[in-house]
Amino acid sequence: MARIALDAMGGDFAPHATVAGALLALAELDPAHSIQLVGQTAVVEAQLRDLLNGELSALAVHRDRLSIVEAPDVIEMTDRPSAVVRGKPNSSMAVGLRLQAEGNSDAFVSAGSTGAQMATSMVLLRLHAGLKRPAIATFFPSLRNTLVVVDSGANVDCSPEELVQFARLGATYAECVLGRANPAVGLLSIGEEPEKGNAVTKEAHLLLRASGLNFIGNVEGRDLPAGGTEHHGLDVVVCDGFVGNVLLKFYEGIGPLMIETLRKAGVDSAQLEAALKHLDYSEHGGAPLLGVRGVSMIAHGKSSSRAIKNAIKAAAQAVTSGMNDLIGQRLGDTTESAA
Repeated sequence: MARIALDAMGGDFAPHATVAGALLALAELDPAHSIQLVGQTAVVEAQLRDLLNGELSALAVHRDRLSIVEAPDVIEMTDRPSAVVRGKPNSSMAVGLRLQAEGNSDAFVSAGSTGAQMATSMVLLRLHAGLKRPAIATFFPSLRNTLVVVDSGANVDCSPEELVQFARLGATYAECVLGRANPAVGLLSIGEEPEKGNAVTKEAHLLLRASGLNFIGNVEGRDLPAGGTEHHGLDVVVCDGFVGNVLLKFYEGIGPLMIETLRKAGVDSAQLEAALKHLDYSEHGGAPLLGVRGVSMIAHGKSSSRAIKNAIKAAAQAVTSGMNDLIGQRLGDTTESAA
């Protein structure tokens, strides 16, 4: 059973997309799961009433698995993350994460400010012992299978040791959520040779070789769409958050580019969209902030109800797989070995 707190006020299309996404998720989740809508009660209740009396009336059967938790403050995208933690303790984000920190929820999902969610998660949930920073893990489609790219935006500059920690986080996520046994890890660089890259990636390569992970070596940008190198399949790609976020935004533009280019050439748009839907970020919905002591799922700011639904389902999978406990165990084992 998972109790999932959803930031009902977060995102460009909240509260319609968030409340609708919650109802859609409940229709597909095991009946043991429930959702806590965190936000301004009057606003959330009005939106819920409109949806159940209108476009989603068929989902009224799931109403008893929804609860509303009052959070009077709303985080604006212009608010500085550090100021949010101190200045808006009653925001939907802070209240939602506090539910988990106090044992009254099992996961948190938000399409609000990524920076604010990172800062608030670190303060309220705290990091696993031995971890220096959390990292965002994002699913990337490829010709072979789905890849986990970590970090995709949490940390602009990283040390070699932090990249190794990110590799451990990503490998555990791939194992728990994607079901990959002994996931193959690659380090994103400008060439497959160990001596290629900047000082950080060169040192990280040496550390990863001695890490005990299934490290296949450096990988290049072209290996991500292919799902691996000429010699190895790939499950996890490690990089700093600057490179990862640039890569993520580039990937997001590939689908629309291909659809529009082929549409102009006369190819049927509906068939194209169906064939390329795996390139749509809303297919996966959310990216976990790995390393905090809990489940904090970051959804795209422009999330539709479908994207919110999928982010909630990803959060439920993270909870039921025991991902957070396994991350703590793996990091603990590594710290003990190093000592």
